[in-house]
Amino acid sequence: MAARRALHFVFKVGDRARTARFYRELLGMRAFRAGARGSSGSPPDPERAVALQVLRHEEFEEGCKATCNGPYDGKWSKTMVGYGPEDNHFVVELTYNYGVGEYRLGNDFLGITLVSSQAVSNAKKMEWPLKEVTSGVFETEAPGGYKFYLEDKEQLKQDPVWKVTLGVSNLQKSVSYWSGLLGMKIYEKDEEKQRALLGYADNQCKLELRAVGGAVDHGTAFGRIAFSCAKDELPSIEALMKKENQKILTPLVSLDTPGKATVQVVILADPDGHEVCFVGDEAFRELSQVDPHGDKLLDDAMAADNSDQWFAEHNRKKVSA
Repeated sequence: MAARRALHFVFKVGDRARTARFYRELLGMRAFRAGARGSSGSPPDPERAVALQVLRHEEFEEGCKATCNGPYDGKWSKTMVGYGPEDNHFVVELTYNYGVGEYRLGNDFLGITLVSSQAVSNAKKMEWPLKEVTSGVFETEAPGGYKFYLEDKEQLKQDPVWKVTLGVSNLQKSVSYWSGLLGMKIYEKDEEKQRALLGYADNQCKLELRAVGGAVDHGTAFGRIAFSCAKDELPSIEALMKKENQKILTPLVSLDTPGKATVQVVILADPDGHEVCFVGDEAFRELSQVDPHGDKLLDDAMAADNSDQWFAEHNRKKVSA
């Protein structure tokens, strides 16, 4: 098995402006533009570096063939945000369906944990709701109700995003799927607390599975976790799932992004229905290059989106999915 990488988690968002503010100003997600060096060629100086909170932003006129934006056929956008380039950081994909104002949460997504005292400080300064759940760990929510856990420690020099936590109905069955079929290493397993921590590499974001004591409800806000692998592995992953009678949501397909690389993906569902995307690494690295215009593209798209004003003038509300 060639090296596999944890890439991103996909959220559906209804309020793009408030969501952008959360990631930009509270979490402080940013990347450094190539060439933004300190004196004498030293590493980038945070006071001088150019903040690219948005790694890339793309607009689409119709729904994705792999349902990246959920089961919607209309216009939508994709915004990638993170603490650095997608080559070596776990990032977040924000999908916005024009005309959909909110989504119902389930118990499937239990949170993203990251290490950043700066994010804790930012939340306090912004007076964003913040609750200390254990010593030095604070819970907050992104617009839409998605939970984030902020460890009040100095931000890691590598990727501050530590783990994504998903709810499961049967811990052993889920561990067998993610480890036995998808090849993840088991880092921790606690039968008493009904949780397990898995991952593909020590220096990558981990996947935590936690039993929820019943069935997993995905609501309409359900997300998707994505990984990359060698393109040549995709057919074998699909074949293995067929052999093991596991669910395949989207058989191997090519996805086009206007003006960018075409990638191949296969979308799976784990025993609890969590969506799992595997994408060919070679083309994805080309597709996911940081766009220096990403921030402006998002801001321009939000400025041109008059849907909130239109609904208000017509005394109507956006659709609740």
